[in-house]
Amino acid sequence: MGVEFENSNCTNLIFTYGTLKRGFANHVLLQDLMRTGDAVFKGTYSTLEKYPLVCGPYRVPFLLNMAGSGLRVTGELYAVSARGLDRLDELEGTSRGHYERRPIHLTPAGEEELLPCAAQAYYAQKSYEEEMWKRNGRKGFAVYSEKEAKGYVKRKDRPQNLSFLDHIRIFISSPSD
Repeated sequence: MGVEFENSNCTNLIFTYGTLKRGFANHVLLQDLMRTGDAVFKGTYSTLEKYPLVCGPYRVPFLLNMAGSGLRVTGELYAVSARGLDRLDELEGTSRGHYERRPIHLTPAGEEELLPCAAQAYYAQKSYEEEMWKRNGRKGFAVYSEKEAKGYVKRKDRPQNLSFLDHIRIFISSPSD
């Protein structure tokens, strides 16, 4: 849809809305992928539809696959290779039930009149998205900024005796602030 690729191996468009963005804790992975030619930054984009973007345990951001709820979310678009996609899937825990990679439609931020492009995003796993939405008071935000990230705890600094899914279950069953 009019997107030119600087690297012909980078054919998977991935929308990042949280810690993978520039200036956030997991962006180091995308920097590494860009150094090896496995990722290309495409620009700042917004979702065509409204989606809930919320924080879970440890201020981890979650995009909920509930189109029409929440706000139009702004993030960054990257073209990644198959190798890059595998590394992103590993980080996002797609095989462990943390996130699922699904289609999303985007437009360049501030240029909504342009034709939308199709990409993929990492959404919260279906098994807990409704409870995550309720736990956040059915309120989301349009961008994961320094404000939302305040209090984010890196994976290596979280208690290791429980799985991330256990942390999610505890979070959604606890009372909201």
